[in-house]
Amino acid sequence: MYFMTILRGQTNYTVGNNDYNSPTFRKLLDSLQQQSWELELIISGFAIFGLFTAYEPLRIEMINAQNEDQIYRFVVYFILNIACSILLFNLLLHVVLRGLWIGALGLRYVSGDIEFERLRYSERFTKYLKKRIISFDRYIANLENYCSVLFAISFLLIFYVLAMTMIILSIILVANYILESDVLPEAAASIIGGILILFIIFGMFLTFIDFITQGWLKKKKWVSRIYFPIYWVFSFLTLSFLYRPLVYNFLDNRFGKKLTLLLTPIYIAILMLTSLEYRQSNYLDKEQRSSSMFAKKDNYWDMMTEEGDFPGRMVIPSKVISQPYLQVFVPFSENLENRVFAFNDSLTPKEDRRGLSSSIKVNSNWSDEITSLRQKDSIRKKYLKTFNEMYSFRIDTLDMDEDFIITTAMNDILGFETYLKISQLKEGKHLIRLRRKRKEKDSIVTVSDAILPFWYFKN
Repeated sequence: MYFMTILRGQTNYTVGNNDYNSPTFRKLLDSLQQQSWELELIISGFAIFGLFTAYEPLRIEMINAQNEDQIYRFVVYFILNIACSILLFNLLLHVVLRGLWIGALGLRYVSGDIEFERLRYSERFTKYLKKRIISFDRYIANLENYCSVLFAISFLLIFYVLAMTMIILSIILVANYILESDVLPEAAASIIGGILILFIIFGMFLTFIDFITQGWLKKKKWVSRIYFPIYWVFSFLTLSFLYRPLVYNFLDNRFGKKLTLLLTPIYIAILMLTSLEYRQSNYLDKEQRSSSMFAKKDNYWDMMTEEGDFPGRMVIPSKVISQPYLQVFVPFSENLENRVFAFNDSLTPKEDRRGLSSSIKVNSNWSDEITSLRQKDSIRKKYLKTFNEMYSFRIDTLDMDEDFIITTAMNDILGFETYLKISQLKEGKHLIRLRRKRKEKDSIVTVSDAILPFWYFKN
């Protein structure tokens, strides 16, 4: 409705006419920018509501990916979490400043400009205030500039986060598909991969220097000749061709530069503040792992009551067990699978299929698909057998070796489950240890992966 009102006022403007040199088009843009504050507030309101709604699910998914050792998924949600935090801070600040601007406009309507003479201050204060404030209209104009630039820079910062992500992904892709490539000879892969990674790191450093100095490398003639090809490559790596006009519009404006330099230390200060924590004790820490002296809630199902709670390395139903058996769950993770492959290298696939993939499969030969399913079932049995060979339990001094099965637990978490007979235990406190065998050179050693305290009382 808002756009239709403005468009009706542009009698000579026709839909589809996007000639930016046209006086009519420029007149339309002038009209839009005069009323852009309304659009800014509408977009900020919807965006803040959506970001607040999405922030907690994104944080939970990030923690879940970290808990399951899914590095790619963790990076994606980590970047989304950062982008969400930046937008929330900037848009909330924008709404506050816009509110102040609207309030200043209303006050100007009632009171007009500041009349310093009516305040009857001393000459010294009157001169100082006139020099610092100058006029109320100037104050309103500054607020307008801050609001408009802040709104634009909010979305520009998301592109900067995306640019950093693309550079990191470029390094990972070179490492995975060139340095560890089976297609290229080892020497050629090392040389080509090493050169590409050095180029990306060196280019990233120069691009960062050019960014913080606001184009110093582009100003020096002899340096610009060296920097130009790097700049050209990184314009694609960082996707800067999508937002380059915004960047240079900021750089050619003194006010935009000033606000950019002002926001940078604010972001650093916020990062430092969010990393602060108050320590209550010199020796006690609630983030330590479960042991004979400490019981962490992520090892007991009945204590994980919040949506963001995820299981630890081993989970039992409760601290207090009254049944003659003990349910034990070991969550699956990519790191756990790497341990299985290291223990039984015959399970290591020729092509690692972990990571992002499409669920759409095209196969016209049903017999091949049936054969493939049978092979997978056979490998799964071997996989589970290896897992059972690796893992066992010890309760106090009593060794236990029970067979695991593959299952899904609370919140559809994949893992391994078994039940231990504990009717022979005395009532009171006990320690259960999850023990794992691993290969070290030509020998096999046993280590403790997790230690949990629990209390057993018969019904």
